Amino acid sequence: MSKPHPDRSLNALASGLYVTATPIGNASDISLRALEVLRGVDLVLCEDTRVTAKLFAIHGIDTKMAPYHDHNAAEMRPRVLRRLEAGERIALVSDAGTPLISDPGYKLVREAVEAGHHVTTLPGASSVMAALTLAGLPTDRFLFAGFLSAKQEARRKELSELAAIPATLVFLESANRLDASLADMAAALGEREAAVTRELTKRFEEVRRGRLSELAAHYAEAGAPKGEIVVVVGPPAARAPLCQGEVDAMLENALKRTSLKDAVAEVTAMTGLPRREVYARALVLSGDDGE
Repeated sequence: MSKPHPDRSLNALASGLYVTATPIGNASDISLRALEVLRGVDLVLCEDTRVTAKLFAIHGIDTKMAPYHDHNAAEMRPRVLRRLEAGERIALVSDAGTPLISDPGYKLVREAVEAGHHVTTLPGASSVMAALTLAGLPTDRFLFAGFLSAKQEARRKELSELAAIPATLVFLESANRLDASLADMAAALGEREAAVTRELTKRFEEVRRGRLSELAAHYAEAGAPKGEIVVVVGPPAARAPLCQGEVDAMLENALKRTSLKDAVAEVTAMTGLPRREVYARALVLSGDDGE
């Protein structure tokens, strides 16, 4: 059974876990409520205590900190849950932005909820949302895809699976493979409008907009940029329904390069057609009776 709903007053923090967003660059981008909670909890769990210590120094916070990251999470979670059971108030922060968004924490939140502890969020800065607001691309529907694979073959496969999704796509990317990833996006997703954002809310904030191939060429020539990078790619253009001949041509091309199963997956992702229909047609074209 869940515990009673806590007092929402900032001056009377209830026992529980407070998932707290912190700035992604500009230290002033932190809410008044977040400052109050970070000062009022018994412990702050940090991805890197050295990073959080700098934020605490700016805002005059001296709350005790402890590391919570991918390498120690399994060991730390039982300890944190015991402290919550004892009635303590604990905040979870990442190095920058909103915890759990490509950062550790979801298992802790899940287990705290399952144990009946109060869990709440203090919303705030997020590089994903900041990039979306600056890209100049549709935001009514979007998919956050996180980091793509560092290996080209796996990355292209991931992108092919995303190609038919009728939404703006958002990726995090490292500077040293930005040009290669953009080139793979252009090949797998087509010539879509996109934006590369970096150093958001910081002194050297930059948003470079253009078609995927143009952006790939720019960074191939200019070299790896500095800073944290978020890539926003516009949705696929609306297209008329494919005729049977077009689908057959796509399948025949795919079947020359790969297995029937992978060809069906590729064409299904590219067209958005039901897999059953694509599979049935692939069987006919390959001369396979499916048995």
